[in-house]
Amino acid sequence: MWTTIEVVATVEHTVDMYPVAVAAGSEAVDEHNLIPPFNFAMVDNGIFRSGFPDSANFSFLQKLNLRSIIYLCPEPYPESNTEFLKSNEIKLFQFGIEGYKEPFVNIPEDTIREALKVVLDVRNHPVLIHCNRGKHRTGCLVGCLRKLQRWCLSSVFDEYQRFAAAKARVSDQRFMELFDVSSVKHLPMSFSCSKK
Repeated sequence: MWTTIEVVATVEHTVDMYPVAVAAGSEAVDEHNLIPPFNFAMVDNGIFRSGFPDSANFSFLQKLNLRSIIYLCPEPYPESNTEFLKSNEIKLFQFGIEGYKEPFVNIPEDTIREALKVVLDVRNHPVLIHCNRGKHRTGCLVGCLRKLQRWCLSSVFDEYQRFAAAKARVSDQRFMELFDVSSVKHLPMSFSCSKK
């Protein structure tokens, strides 16, 4: 099961026409210090992946103009992150998948299927998918998306391994291999970067 936590606040945006000197320690967005979260990458048009973002990444995430975040961990979202979501009118979808280590990995197929529905709904784009390190849970969700996009398994596994590195799990790859893409309904016909 998954929960949708709607954190919405009205934000007034103003744009200054002239650069302003900002004192050290202030809260202004530093254009020259945009730090992406660990394991950050673009998955497809309007879809990004990463490890858990923290306050050092907020300026970078603001530049993405996110509408949604898919959080794949069962732990409550930290208050500072929740405040960031509210102030930027970003919707949080939480799918609590436990972070087990092999050989006790149990990825709930129903949860991945529900998360994929959120990913595929362009009304949620731009969307960021993340877990703690952006490796296993995020890798499985992205791998199942790749199967929907008709990637061959060797390419799905190659992408998974690039993000998981030495921590790649055979059980995650087996899950992706056996995931039944026919169980995901309402797949857009052309859903990829090649779309013009």
